[in-house]
Amino acid sequence: MKQLKQDYTKLIFKGAFILVFSLSIMIISQEKTFAQAQSQVIRMAKLKIDPTQLESYKTFLKEEIETSIRLEPGVIALNAVSDRSDPTKITILEVYASQAAYLSHLETPHFLTYKNETAAMVESLELAEVDAIILGSKKE
Repeated sequence: MKQLKQDYTKLIFKGAFILVFSLSIMIISQEKTFAQAQSQVIRMAKLKIDPTQLESYKTFLKEEIETSIRLEPGVIALNAVSDRSDPTKITILEVYASQAAYLSHLETPHFLTYKNETAAMVESLELAEVDAIILGSKKE
């Protein structure tokens, strides 16, 4: 009986150790995630596109976003939407892992092609650096 009690006590201590260790790892992971989020660069680009060139612009935009996501590890997200009542008004939410990742993105061949090929299509462009309150997504 005494041996059973000692074994039970050891089991409880092992379980407690595993629980504390697991919680510590979770806290460290959350802190790392929070720290990573603090170093991210988040931008909103609001564009007005020439209506006669909208489809051509969207083709260039699609290619640029898909290539950036595929080739650049520092590009966290690029999401483009258009205003339902005026599709020529496009907003792009850009999320980069860091300032260095953002600056690197600006020098990539695919971004420079997009920028040069669409310059005459863009009637206006407003860029804003923004701070995340919460960014969430789910894989489909």
